[in-house]
Amino acid sequence: MKSNLKQVYLVGGAVRDKLLNIKSKDNDYVVIGETPDTMQSLGFVPIGSDFPVYLHPKTKEEYALGRTERKSGKGYTGFVVDASPTVTLEEDLARRDLTINSMALDEHGNIIDPFNGQTDLQNKILRHTTAAFVEDPVRVLRIARFLARYGSDWRIHPSTYALMRELKNKGELNHLVPERVWLETEKALGEKHPELYFEALQGLGIFPELERMVNVPQPANHHPEGDVFVHTMLVLRRAADLNFDLETRFAALTHDFGKALSFKKYGNLRGHEREGVAIIEAFCERLKVPNRFRDVGVLTSDNHTLCHTIDQLRPQTIHKLIVTNLNALVHPERFIAFTQACQCDAQGRGETLVDKPYPQAAKLRAIHTELQKMDKKQVVQDALKNGKKGPEIGEEVKLAEINCIKAFLQSEKLEAQQR
Repeated sequence: MKSNLKQVYLVGGAVRDKLLNIKSKDNDYVVIGETPDTMQSLGFVPIGSDFPVYLHPKTKEEYALGRTERKSGKGYTGFVVDASPTVTLEEDLARRDLTINSMALDEHGNIIDPFNGQTDLQNKILRHTTAAFVEDPVRVLRIARFLARYGSDWRIHPSTYALMRELKNKGELNHLVPERVWLETEKALGEKHPELYFEALQGLGIFPELERMVNVPQPANHHPEGDVFVHTMLVLRRAADLNFDLETRFAALTHDFGKALSFKKYGNLRGHEREGVAIIEAFCERLKVPNRFRDVGVLTSDNHTLCHTIDQLRPQTIHKLIVTNLNALVHPERFIAFTQACQCDAQGRGETLVDKPYPQAAKLRAIHTELQKMDKKQVVQDALKNGKKGPEIGEEVKLAEINCIKAFLQSEKLEAQQR
């Protein structure tokens, strides 16, 4: 940008992405040696409430005055900000979270890299820029999310992980705002390797529901991969590998929340499906998780073993699963997410089972399609002609739906015999 500003630098993620040959979503700039009056006199529009940030009058990109931050309280809002013209570029870069995010690019294409971010980028290391990392507990979530973005060939530097543990030990992570935890978690669920986010945060007390899964055993004949936590991470990885949506990934994450409690109560995993419902609801309440995630998570926890065993279910039970439990005729998108999460559960059991076919999902969806094609209006009209009233009409519709399922199963059986 050509302007009267003397020192303007592209900073942060845009520089990192440029070095990684990734197209950056946003360009952020820092301005050194200027004042709010100068910025506004040049037509920049102020938008920052906590510190001076401006929109460029033409490009609408963000320009912030260089600043330093000093811790003044708990959490991520307790900071005193200094955005005076005397703040240097290196001081501004020093307040940032990771070395790979603490680089700047000047108008001539020169990279300013006082904390060796390029070296860490080449070596695939996530390292804190300075000890000021501990001043913002949200950075613990962010570094885990970067790991989920970049993959398992990256690693968190041991010294940085030590600072993450320090934040836990000092109780700083207790001050994480629930909405911020969910915001970072939702973003992590959408990354290519979401399981790495939760693995990196394991033991920090942020997700106790997951920490309780560790060392909870599973029957080896069904789960050769190991304990409940290992299984859950594989299920989530499968959901990401298949590029399923966020709701499905959330259901994959939470579907076995009840296993730790079942094992504690009974010494086995029986009844974990129902036990998980209240745990998921409490998890969502605590982190202010939107209802669309909660609903799919709860339904998957409560019903996934029914999907696995559909070939052994009676038509009446299949009807209850689809129409009553899942309310699939009213919420088909939620139903699809449920079947996808069940597939991931079946295939998230190690390398030998990851590509094993899961025909149960296709069968359940095919039955759902047949039920959708039914002419319910005609069923109701026939019931009225036969003198049925009120609840009796509902029973006639239910009977017709069950007969529809019976017809599908009979047709499937005949096709199998003819093969």
